[in-house]
Amino acid sequence: MTLAPVRTAVAAAAMLALAACSGIPATAPTDGSDVRSPSGQAGSATPEVDPDTPLSWGPTVGELARAQELVAGWTPEQLAGQVIVGRYHGTDSAGARQMVADLHLAGMSITSGNIVDSTQVRQLTRAISEAVAAGGRDFPAVIGVDQEGGYVSHLRGIATEFPAFNAAGAAIEADGETGRQAVRAAARATGLEVRDLGFTWVFAPVADVTIGAADPTIGTRSASSDTAVAAKATAAAVRGYDDAGVVSTVKHFPGHGAALSDSHDTLPQLDSTLAELRTHDLPPFEAAIASEAPAVMLSHLDLTRLAPGVPASLAPEVYDVLRDELGFEGVAITDSLGMGAVAGRRKPAVQALNAGADLLLMPVDTRVTHGIITDAISSGEVPRERAEEAAARVVAVQLWQQRVAAEVAVPTGVTTQAEQAASDLLAAAY
Repeated sequence: MTLAPVRTAVAAAAMLALAACSGIPATAPTDGSDVRSPSGQAGSATPEVDPDTPLSWGPTVGELARAQELVAGWTPEQLAGQVIVGRYHGTDSAGARQMVADLHLAGMSITSGNIVDSTQVRQLTRAISEAVAAGGRDFPAVIGVDQEGGYVSHLRGIATEFPAFNAAGAAIEADGETGRQAVRAAARATGLEVRDLGFTWVFAPVADVTIGAADPTIGTRSASSDTAVAAKATAAAVRGYDDAGVVSTVKHFPGHGAALSDSHDTLPQLDSTLAELRTHDLPPFEAAIASEAPAVMLSHLDLTRLAPGVPASLAPEVYDVLRDELGFEGVAITDSLGMGAVAGRRKPAVQALNAGADLLLMPVDTRVTHGIITDAISSGEVPRERAEEAAARVVAVQLWQQRVAAEVAVPTGVTTQAEQAASDLLAAAY
């Protein structure tokens, strides 16, 4: 697979669209290329860019331009909130609503500890959505859940039980085309089912390539120990989630499957060279990006050959690989900032934003982190331009989710369809 940067073209398209929306003349590219008129002749005419042109990660040029315009007028408090997906303790929807409203949060990550039953889940997700809308934001909240299938399924007992993601790899190994169809259908069914419960994001699929028994963290969460099989499974899952109108989150970049310790507890070291990562770990992420993945989650790994001593989620060098080598233009979200690998560090949220993260997932203390980020934007410790870039990406992908969800209705028999998709995946795999 070829790793090709696409940042210049996408950035130029967004710039021209923003200029068209705002009435400001677009400036010429800075990479030495010509600005050409619609007829193809070089000149000073601003080329027309169709705002409905899709970007490589879902939103259109016009949606990104609208997002950029929206966040440009926001206060530091609003910007800080829009780059945080909060952590909430308890099951009371009123408390979650208040936190989102007070801090202007992008939304919340819902875990098994927040859940009682399906009625309570719907009340909780509705409360979060209402808090975002009450603040004047006419795009959906980020309401995410770990629902990978297998043992990482926070909606167990409420949503359909799907097999672990290694079944996706097994299905593809058994019959490539039939397997890919089954994986895509399973992801689509999962996406529709979580949407029915009020979620807009799912923290899946896992793109990590496991090394097998020595891997204590990923294991069956990975599609395969075969890089090519993992790439096919990851790409098929992303397409399925896209079909369902839910934001998928490809994880854990640049690949947690070869780590020998658990980042929930400590900072694992990974001694792979960049060349080794390109061969073994990156292809599933590249395949996902080629399939228009809207979001990629950064791991908490110490990549000793690339950014020694710094978790990948806080390391600019790792974001550079994601952006410049793989050409990813979408939302980069950290793994939970409450995990042992990063929780004890000084201002990890500030470090992550400045490194290139767009969303900060589940900090240890959401209110404290919001205050730290607000102060950092106000003081320039986090440049306002960086905060606006991050917030605009998040808003743009939520505008995409809103549009696609409106086009793809959740069917009345969504649970029946999900059960059938889970059964079909198992049949294809085994």
